[in-house]
Amino acid sequence: MAWFFILFALMLVISPVMWLKPSPRQRRIADLRSQVMRAGVSVKLESPPLHGIKTAMPVYRWHYPQERPGPDFLLVRDSHAADALKPFAHGWRWRHEPLRPLPAPLETRLRSLLGRLPQDALVVESGARALGLWWHESQGFERVSTYLEDFQALRDGLAGRPDDPTAASAFGDSGE
Repeated sequence: MAWFFILFALMLVISPVMWLKPSPRQRRIADLRSQVMRAGVSVKLESPPLHGIKTAMPVYRWHYPQERPGPDFLLVRDSHAADALKPFAHGWRWRHEPLRPLPAPLETRLRSLLGRLPQDALVVESGARALGLWWHESQGFERVSTYLEDFQALRDGLAGRPDDPTAASAFGDSGE
């Protein structure tokens, strides 16, 4: 009977330690984020630009060069968009279109990329500073690595195409 109490006391001591151990999903996400960050992508938890969602969500950002800001746009997956929003690609709608149309090769690359993203990818946005992907990290690095080159090429193509032509001077370009 004494062994039973000793075992019970040990379990009480060990159980909180087991709660601190990361789950397999937490380990996978930590590994994913560290590998993606090594590839030059910044990862943060922020409130997404979606109506009705206030909890933090991961956003992966590919930063534009400071002297070459990007255009402003916001694409939302149909499942989180109003029907009144203008469709762009299968399953995606513009919440905010860029002021200048995208060149055909960039539009084709963007459409192709959107078609390949997982269902938990909810928002693709671009601002003066970065191109971003809001998603719930359902895939491992092996799969995500297939998107990295496309996002980098898209970022490189969009860089220097700000909606506000004076934005380049605001970001350090002397205009010469």
